[in-house]
This record gives sequence, structure tokens and C-alpha cells, in this order.
Amino acid sequence: MMELPVIGQSVAAPAKGGCASSSCGSSDDQLSHLPESIREKVHNHPCYSEEAHHYYARMHVAVAPACNIQCHYCNRKYDCANESRPGVVSELLTPDQAIKKTLAVAATIPQMTVLGIAGPGDPLASPERTFKTFEELSRTAPDIKLCVSTNGLMLPEYVDEIAKHNIDHVTITINCVDPEVGAKIYPWIFWKNKRIKGIKGAAILIEQQQKGLEMLVARGILVKVNSVMIPGVNDEHLKEVSKIVKSKGAFLHNVMPLIAEAEHGTFYGIMGQRGPTSAELRGLQDACEGDMNMMRHCRQCRADAVGLLGEDRGDEFSLDKIEAMNIDYASAMEYRAQVHAEIEAKLQAKQEQKAQFVPLSSLHPQRKYRSVLMAVATQGSGVINQHFGHAKEFLIYEASSDDVRFVGHSKTELYCSGGDSCGDEETTLQKIIRALEGCEVVLCSKIGYEPWGALEAAGIQPNGEHAMEPIEEAVMAVYQEMIAAGKLDETEDVAYAHAS
Repeated sequence: MMELPVIGQSVAAPAKGGCASSSCGSSDDQLSHLPESIREKVHNHPCYSEEAHHYYARMHVAVAPACNIQCHYCNRKYDCANESRPGVVSELLTPDQAIKKTLAVAATIPQMTVLGIAGPGDPLASPERTFKTFEELSRTAPDIKLCVSTNGLMLPEYVDEIAKHNIDHVTITINCVDPEVGAKIYPWIFWKNKRIKGIKGAAILIEQQQKGLEMLVARGILVKVNSVMIPGVNDEHLKEVSKIVKSKGAFLHNVMPLIAEAEHGTFYGIMGQRGPTSAELRGLQDACEGDMNMMRHCRQCRADAVGLLGEDRGDEFSLDKIEAMNIDYASAMEYRAQVHAEIEAKLQAKQEQKAQFVPLSSLHPQRKYRSVLMAVATQGSGVINQHFGHAKEFLIYEASSDDVRFVGHSKTELYCSGGDSCGDEETTLQKIIRALEGCEVVLCSKIGYEPWGALEAAGIQPNGEHAMEPIEEAVMAVYQEMIAAGKLDETEDVAYAHAS
């Protein structure tokens, strides 16, 4: 049996495009070729950097109620605390309320680096409310990055205003570049005081989106393009979308799955339009990837989301609770700077450790093994630190002969609600197992006897032996154990060795 060397703290090696994880949003390795000004904008932005999303938090303020287009996948809801998807909020805020909430969150969650306005409608359909919020925040909280998300219909008109308020990150939702495809997604747009339907309306929207994208790039503003994958409607077409937005300078492409449950009240949901499977989504993301950064850690956040990606602490910051807070943001900024410095030190140490290791596949290309998907339960900080029964989602990593790469996440129902209630609902565990289809291992801090047996029966091996270890290190260690145990068919060698 081949002897496998010990893995260090980090294991990823440069992949195509110079990225330690070829599917990541924007790792530090990917950013190394960029100007310092761009790296500064990205490195601690949890949406633009896959690495950063383990450590840094974001928040959205819901100040923009109006929308100027209708999407078949959208139904904006207010005072809805039980849904986690775009367009849903519990409280609509005035600009003044939004500013106070932002200061309260940033003072309480020092890891918070980004404030975004993403609805619940389109921020540029409510420009006065949107830009009043940004103007005041740029003055009172200069250490917070500002972002806006838009459907792009009014974007060309407001690019100068966006630049004026130092908004460095803009997300445009672009689902098509063909009006015939667009007519299947957008029943109408509201343009120049008229409701315009069908192909004509879609053509106007597409033209405005592309023009706005070009204008933003010309001003040095980073653009992330969101695209909703709708099977049978635009799934194949999104490959063309990705090529075009890349050619026009988009920094990041985020292909998201359609959310279309009937209870959401959307047209697609009511009509039974299915969303993509995890395998279909990953396949399309791989096809679109090339040498353009793909975002795979998106959580399709609510318009009032607060906290790390994958969590929502919005209930802690309702208006009534904020009123009772004593916010000293000047003092909070000092502590925030300290916390950020500690995070940066951890990230720097991680990058230095990565640089010390290379895959043996590069030294012995004649021996490799097939890749393996592993699900990870984590509460953040890039380590395995969550009980299986407490996980509402699992991060999915792929271990291969070349590297460990993040490939997506699977949302699940909560298996254990505490006390003696764990596993009362057999169907809940079945749903979790279906959500983890394709994974061969689940890494978590702890797991109970009943789910352990059910996972094993489904061909998924539970593993609680790597609690509090860095995710990539643990994933590769388990992968090596599988090789050593003869569980993987050999095609090439996969171990990692210390660089000489």
C-alpha cells in the first residue's frame, strides 16, 4: 500500500487560472494578479470572495419597495419571517431607520464589512430612498463597503450617482441576452410611464442591462452578474450569457437555482416549473466557468438579511430592539478594526501554509484517483464546528488528485431542534439524505446514532473525527484515508507533499 504523507494546515494548490480552488468566488490566489485597488475592494467582501464568506458578514437594508419589472420567479412579501429568498422582508425601512440599523449591526457584529440594498423591489426604482441611505452611510460609517443590486432597467441613468456615492460593487440580475428567452421570464416591464409586454419589453431590459454593465466597468466599479437557472427556459442559454458578460468586463458570475415552491405564490411556483437539481446547477456552473470567476457560495439572501452568509440574525435587530440600543459607533469602529486585523492575520497565515504544499499528482502524474464530494457542517470561520443535527445547510467540497475545491451548498431542514426531539421526524432525515445526493462523506463536529446509521445505509459515511479542523485540511485527510483503505479506484496519485 502506498504511504501517504501528512497534510498540512491547507492543501489547495494552484489550479487553472492560478486559483487554489477553481470553482471559488474569488480566493486570494485568484486576486494575486489584480491591482491592489481591486484586491482591496474584494478580499473582505463575503459575496465577491469565497474565502471571505467564512469570516466576514454582510447586511441588507430594505428601503426600496417599488419594482419596475415583473419576473415569473418573484413574489415580494412583507412581514414574512419564515422564508429565506430574495424579495422577502419583515420590515420596510425608511432611510433614517436603515442608517440606524446599519450602525447597530456593525457595532454588534464587528465582522460586518458590507451594506447592500437589494430590495425588496429594485433599488433604482426607488432612487431617492436608495441614494439618501447611501449618502448618509458613506458619511457616518466610512469603513463599510456599499453595494447595490438591480435588475438593470434604470441602471444607465444612475451610474454617475452610483459612482458619486463610492458604491464599489453592483450586482445586475441578467437572465438572458435573447428577447425571446426573456419574454418567457419577464411578462412586462414599466418603461417611460408605459407597461411594455413580451419580447419588446424584454429587448429593452436586455439593452439597458448591457449598457449599464459597460458603463459601470468603464468607471472601475466591480460588477457581479446574477443569473437564475430555470430548467427548460434559460439553462442552456446561460452559457451564452456568461460569455457576453465576461467579454464586457463583469468581475463575477453567480448562477443561482430557481426557487419556485407553490406556497411562495410566484407564477413559476403555481405553474409547477421545477428548479434545477444540485448536479444540474454544478454542471452549468462548470460549463460557464472557463477563466471567469464563478460564485458558488451564494445563499440567495432575503432583502433584510443580517450576518454571515448562510445565517440570518435579522430578528436581533428589529426596529423596536434597535431603539433600545445605545450605539457608540466611533468606539465600535476601533474594535471592528481590531477584529478585522485578526481575521486578516488568519487569512494571511492560511495563504502562507497553502504555498508550502504541492500535489503529488504534479510529481507523479501517472497515478491519480477519482474525485469525491464531501458535505461539511460548519458555522463559519472555515472550520468544521457544527453538529449534524443543528445544520440547516451543508457546504459541498470536492476532493481530487489536484486540490480541494468548494463546489456549492445544500440547504436542508433542521434535523435536531434540541432536547429529546432529535430525529422525531423520519421524513426530515430522508430529505437531508436526498439533499446530500452525490456526497460520499459528511464531516461534522458530532452526530447521533440514528442519523449515522441512516447515512451509512444511504452510502454516505459520517465522520466526526475532524471537529474544529480547517475544512480543506480535513477533507483532504479523509480523502487520503479513503485511498489508503482502498476505497477509491486508482487513475492517478493524489497525496500532497511538502514542497522542497
